[in-house]
Amino acid sequence: MKKNISVIIIVLFFLTYQMNIFAQGIEQLDLKSESAVLLDSDTGAVLYEKNANEKMYPASVTKIATAIYAIEKGNLDGMATVSANAVRQDGTRVYLVEGEQMPLKQLIQGMLINSGNDAAVAIAEYLDGSVEKFAENLNSYLQTKIGVNDTHFTNPSGLFDENHYTTAMDLALITNYAIKNPVFAEIFGTKVLGWKGQSWETTLLTHHRMLKGELPYPEVTGGKTGYTSQTKQTLATTADNGKIRLTAVVLKSDLKNDKYQDTALLFDYGFKGYQHAVLKQGEIYKSEDKEFYPEQDTVITENVEGCVKKINPDGVLSIEDQNGKVIHTIQLKYKELPMPKVAPVKTKKAREENNQQLIQVNALVGMAIIAFAAAVIGFGRKKTKASKNA
Repeated sequence: MKKNISVIIIVLFFLTYQMNIFAQGIEQLDLKSESAVLLDSDTGAVLYEKNANEKMYPASVTKIATAIYAIEKGNLDGMATVSANAVRQDGTRVYLVEGEQMPLKQLIQGMLINSGNDAAVAIAEYLDGSVEKFAENLNSYLQTKIGVNDTHFTNPSGLFDENHYTTAMDLALITNYAIKNPVFAEIFGTKVLGWKGQSWETTLLTHHRMLKGELPYPEVTGGKTGYTSQTKQTLATTADNGKIRLTAVVLKSDLKNDKYQDTALLFDYGFKGYQHAVLKQGEIYKSEDKEFYPEQDTVITENVEGCVKKINPDGVLSIEDQNGKVIHTIQLKYKELPMPKVAPVKTKKAREENNQQLIQVNALVGMAIIAFAAAVIGFGRKKTKASKNA
């Protein structure tokens, strides 16, 4: 009995040890935010996620979507006329005046840098005539252009509404898409901007404390803050260490500093743990009896400790870390097998012509043989006759 108990204890110890090793292999970050995502800005690889697809309320991080939609749809030099509805908006403002006219780009700057809710509504009404029509068009744009599926916005600013929601993954995808636009990237990374409006002349400072330098993180290149009493603290941030660029989104932390600490943890994790590699053009990957290859040199993200590449029968190459976690996937091109050479099928006319040619050739050959035989016989007779005369 004692021997059996000892065996059980040893087995339990071994299993516990193995589980601890496995848990240590998959690093869990001590994030205070309820939801978070870290992406490679260039490849789109998902490097870390926490409740990434849960329905969340974004607050003013919504303005990232409003900004990229406005930049791609509108005329940045076009003059928008501010309505009374825009002026009446709650929360942070840039103190627009009813009837004031302002270029679309300046409104986008006031919205992203100073989080102006009045500027956000002025943009929506300028682009689509009303906030309601703007929201309808924005949702369609986000789905068809960027490919998000779990986002529904009811306003351009992010003021709380139960039907105004998204996910950390969708917001990361929206941010990642937006920063590839140079106008957006410039405004998103602006720390200080001189502002001159009809009623307010000042210097705007970004609200993002890491970008501003109050919480130093030199690699940070841009960001947008958000907060309402219902949504709590939200933050979207981009960073670049010269080797790899990252996009981080954190949603719903109780304290303001929590979202910055979470973002720093995510960036530390990404910069230390991941690097870029290249799939060479034409490099062959086999699945069963099929061969696939990249059509061009393709940048991938891999763990600094290496990665495992797996190809499925449809040509989707999965890049996995040492623990089997899929970092991202790439669709490769199928290599067509060479077609076997088959003798061309001849038409009836071609066959008749070919037969006629054969008959002609055979006739010529026959005539040549007869002529040669006659010549031989004639030569033989002459030789015989000459012998008799001798």
